[in-house]
Amino acid sequence: MSPFLHFVEDKLQIAALLFMAAVYVIRIIWLFRFRPAGEKSHPEGSPAAGAVYSLSAIVRPWAMESSRSHFGFYLQFVTFHLGVTAAIAATFIIPYAPRWLAPKGVVIGFQAVMGAALAVGIARLIRRLRRPEIRLISAPDDFISLVLMIAYFALGIIAVPNRPERAEGPMIAFFLLTAFFLVYVPFSKIGHYLYYPFARIILGRTLGHRGVITARGPETGGRRRDEARGS
Repeated sequence: MSPFLHFVEDKLQIAALLFMAAVYVIRIIWLFRFRPAGEKSHPEGSPAAGAVYSLSAIVRPWAMESSRSHFGFYLQFVTFHLGVTAAIAATFIIPYAPRWLAPKGVVIGFQAVMGAALAVGIARLIRRLRRPEIRLISAPDDFISLVLMIAYFALGIIAVPNRPERAEGPMIAFFLLTAFFLVYVPFSKIGHYLYYPFARIILGRTLGHRGVITARGPETGGRRRDEARGS
């Protein structure tokens, strides 16, 4: 391993992680300056149950009409984000726990997940370019993020066997792109995951308070009130 590869695997990644953490702490502090208005009406349901239901909707595709109607897009979403998880995990495993990648099956598993995510990324990019209505509402950051993720998956597939004697160039590129992402993501559309849990909790608590979302799912509280009025 060359000194430069060791640098980009270790010190550069730590510096980029610290930068991202600092930016996120600042953004979270700023976010909590704006508190949602409290519901003044008497609670019809459970805000806590609503928050749990709202947060867990991402793993219950049958609970969302968009996922039920377009289950293929939901599978693409899951595949893409599993690829992201595998690529991020690889950036920690390669420099700090390389023995985990010693079994050939583990390497093939990582490559298969990132390969599937790569295919989804290419399909998404083609769809965004070919569909005029999607292209119209797409910002430059949408295309930049997709192209970078496609390159990231491709480099990750080459880097994950962790054989610098055969692929030091792609491994250096993989870790340089990782460091770039750590600095770029907080300011790009990819940073939406920072706000996701807060948005879902606030929405869930509000609808849970109103009885729209309860422990048994959406709208059951409203149906109980309608039934009570009918009786």
